[in-house]
This record gives sequence, C-alpha cells and structure tokens, in this order.
Amino acid sequence: MYPQDCRYSKDHEWIKVEGERGRVGITDYAQKQLGDVESVKAVSELYSPVGGEVVEVNTALAGKPEAINKDPHGEAWMIVLKIADPAGLAALLDAAAYQALVESESK
Repeated sequence: MYPQDCRYSKDHEWIKVEGERGRVGITDYAQKQLGDVESVKAVSELYSPVGGEVVEVNTALAGKPEAINKDPHGEAWMIVLKIADPAGLAALLDAAAYQALVESESK
C-alpha cells in the first residue's frame, strides 16, 4: 500500500529522495486521520522527516486541498527539501516497517 521508493517517519510523513533533494508529504494513514481536508479544513503540523532547506512548495494544494485525500503519495506532496545530511535517512522506516507501525497503531 505504501510506495516502496519512499522512506517514512513515525510521525506519518514520507520522503522520496531524488538526488540531493527529497519530496515530502503526509502518508495515506495520516490523511485518513485528518478526515476530509476539503470540507473540514483540517490543519495539522508537518514535520520534516530529515533536516534540510525547503526549496519548493506545492502551491497547487492551496486551490485543491482535496488532493491530499485523493493522492497523498503523489500529486499531494507538500514540500521539496535540499537534504542537509543524507545520513538522517537511515533513521527512517522502509515501506514494510511503516506498514507494521500503522497496523500497530490501528489496533
């Protein structure tokens, strides 16, 4: 269910590394916990899964917040980071470990 090419934080953010940058968003589990973003206007903090400098923001979400509910691992990415220390990625979960975390929290 969770893309294999991403790493995941225990706070339910994902990062897809693309060279020295990482595209960051919230996971499908996180968006389900928020509920319908369009109608509720849910707000939650976004924690960066690794340290870095924000170099891009997905401004399309301002006009289409419902994309977070429809495609949290794709079009609904939130920021792009220039990763400060790639070693920080090693502390993140792979897809299988993240799925196990979600299952344990859902019980």
